[in-house]
Amino acid sequence: MSFVEYGDTIKDGDTAIVFLGHESMFPVKVQHGTVTQTKYGVIRHSTDLIGKKYGSKVTCSKGGWVFILHPTPELWTMNLPHRTQILYSTDISIITMMLELKPGSIVCESGTGSGSLSHALIRTVAPTGHLYTVEFHQQRAEKAREEFQEHGVEHLVTVTNQDVCKNGFGVSNIADAVFLDIPSPWEAIGHAKSALKPEGGRICSFSPCIEQVQRTCLAMEEFGFTEINTLEILLRVYNVRTISLQIPDLGEAAEDNSSTGFDSSNPSNQGSPCTNLQQGTVQFKSGVPLREMVGHTGYLTFATKSLF
Repeated sequence: MSFVEYGDTIKDGDTAIVFLGHESMFPVKVQHGTVTQTKYGVIRHSTDLIGKKYGSKVTCSKGGWVFILHPTPELWTMNLPHRTQILYSTDISIITMMLELKPGSIVCESGTGSGSLSHALIRTVAPTGHLYTVEFHQQRAEKAREEFQEHGVEHLVTVTNQDVCKNGFGVSNIADAVFLDIPSPWEAIGHAKSALKPEGGRICSFSPCIEQVQRTCLAMEEFGFTEINTLEILLRVYNVRTISLQIPDLGEAAEDNSSTGFDSSNPSNQGSPCTNLQQGTVQFKSGVPLREMVGHTGYLTFATKSLF
């Protein structure tokens, strides 16, 4: 099992995603002789998981069932154990695009945190690229290194435990892009410039506070970065539902409509708005935004290393 290479069959030692529903799923490490408890009953790894194909529908001991999914960076982001605040797919998608990442790219990252962005970066640059990730906290760095090994991507990532603001990324003149998610990114801009290739590259800094953005932008200008811009991504989800509106009283026009003999039960009319003339209402599909939405996560500041 690898996060960058799909495998058909569940094997002992794999990390799999137990899918109970769109709002309920969790990761599990498959081990011979182990059982996993769910609200639908017990899943026995030896008989229910090992040897089965990913995507299989597994019946639990109480008669309920779950799906066993192959892990992806997107699923891992939704289910990983949180050691820090993490980046979600909304921000990750724009980061990978704006940094112009592709297979074979070399990326430097700090800090590693819970590894949400790291898994997405690794999948993007695989199979010939590499991620150099720096984490200040020793225990988080060790845990991230263990997870990368369990997920079969250890050959694509190097984890270093040090202070990036003082010691840099440990590499020079090889990176195509640099990402910073640290409390004081302006202190690491010089090291980021040193890590980027002499012919140039892209940098991104994620900061929750606008004061951090201001100081980071000033540091980028001081070190000669160009095309500096800051943006914020807000995701607004819509529900599609059926709503009813009253038909306006248009006099003779309304009588003409009633004489057309519109039959809502006719299959040919099912794609049209459903009109109930007796009650004076019309029903149709409408997109309605959720009453609550995820608000501010952070500001993304992008810049380009100048050739001069």
